[in-house]
Amino acid sequence: MKSTGIIRKLDELGRITIPIELRRSLGILDRDSIEIILDDEQIILKKYSSQDIFTGDTENLIEYHGKMVSKKSITEMAKIAGIIPK
Repeated sequence: MKSTGIIRKLDELGRITIPIELRRSLGILDRDSIEIILDDEQIILKKYSSQDIFTGDTENLIEYHGKMVSKKSITEMAKIAGIIPK
């Protein structure tokens, strides 16, 4: 993990502001969803994506190693790999 050197204080409601430089570099737009992950004693903020990493589909998704993949993509990859008939 890499430190940015940026420090922010929580407001009275427990909120922080993510600096625009970081939002731009990560492609986070206004109103994007942010996933909050707790890892031991660390809080990790991650841009939330509920779409297939290969096609962008948003239906029939399965999480695999932290990435979203649609059942359609899995089936197509299984056909390419020869696991199921084409």
